[in-house]
Amino acid sequence: MKKKISITTSCWNERENIPLFYERCLKVMAEFPQYDVEFVISDNLSTDGTRDVLRELAAKDPRVKVIFNANNFGHIRSPYNAFLNATGDAVVIMCSDLQEPPEVIRDFLKKWEEGYKVVAGVRSGTDNHGITEVFRNIYYWLLEKLAENLGSLPGVPAD
Repeated sequence: MKKKISITTSCWNERENIPLFYERCLKVMAEFPQYDVEFVISDNLSTDGTRDVLRELAAKDPRVKVIFNANNFGHIRSPYNAFLNATGDAVVIMCSDLQEPPEVIRDFLKKWEEGYKVVAGVRSGTDNHGITEVFRNIYYWLLEKLAENLGSLPGVPAD
């Protein structure tokens, strides 16, 4: 049985981006025929037609699961909800607005195949300055510390 990769995202008013996101992810996953793929998309009460696009996508591809939230749960809880509904052996969390190119999935999967339990991308070369830069650096520092100590967390294998 093939292992499954879950690609998760959340969206709010991303009617134009969702088809591009989906197609670009599919193109990357075509390079990894040894895996099955599922998409778990959590919609935050979009009002621009995104929900119709998602319904059409799910109707044509049974690998697409859509969660239609009753409220806008924001950029933290909504992706977490998608993550909780993923059934894959590995979960990739992406932004549907294409801030991160779906092509990075290729690099993530290669690292996962090397045995890494957690793979995270670091955005570089941004135009962030001032307080945004400070918070971004704190976030990446915390992410690094979490990764270093992942084996000491309850329920996470130490290897």
